[in-house]
Amino acid sequence: MELRRLSDLSDADLDEAYAVPSRPWLRVNMISSVDGAATGPDGRSGSINNAADKRVFDTLRRLCDAVVVGAGTARDERYREAPKPLVLVSRSGRVPERLRDASPGSVLMATCAGAEFLQETRGLLGEEQVLVLGQYHVDLVGLKHTLAERGFTHVLSEGGPHLLRDLLAEGVADELDWTLVPRLLGGEHPRITSGPPVDVPLRLGSLLEAEGTLLGRWYV
Repeated sequence: MELRRLSDLSDADLDEAYAVPSRPWLRVNMISSVDGAATGPDGRSGSINNAADKRVFDTLRRLCDAVVVGAGTARDERYREAPKPLVLVSRSGRVPERLRDASPGSVLMATCAGAEFLQETRGLLGEEQVLVLGQYHVDLVGLKHTLAERGFTHVLSEGGPHLLRDLLAEGVADELDWTLVPRLLGGEHPRITSGPPVDVPLRLGSLLEAEGTLLGRWYV
């Protein structure tokens, strides 16, 4: 497989390189340092990204129909309302503070019937924007189907590590887009997956390079 330079690709080339082969399709985009740290010294993944990662990130955001993210990650990474609908995943059903005043319909919550903040979130987001999927944990297979029924057939997940692990364990993720930045951080940092063990084989589809940063696309 050819290693391609990111700088040689136009935006149209990138759109073609990251086109999905079928629908519904759920891809996950993650980043880490060479020694496996998924966050920087401030505890946020945003502090280890760079221009190459940002360019691919923007491409994936542009191509998708909706963005799925764990509510804890949205809180830690200080998510704001986005051009594409944000679908938060949370067993508690609590909306992060910075998204509580989002425009109607721009934020959805995927949660479970036993969620502590279910009624509060229905009041904040609206009944139709709260997806109750399961009794005590969020049914991620059901989430993918439900989003497809709403027209969100190309879904981008931005983690975090617990959600990525669960998407893999439940066979929901079709693709992993992983950026490896040329940095060593040491210390204690999360990896791109967290939780009980999973063993999921991946097939490398493409690999881009930009000044030492590697941007891979793996199929599950």
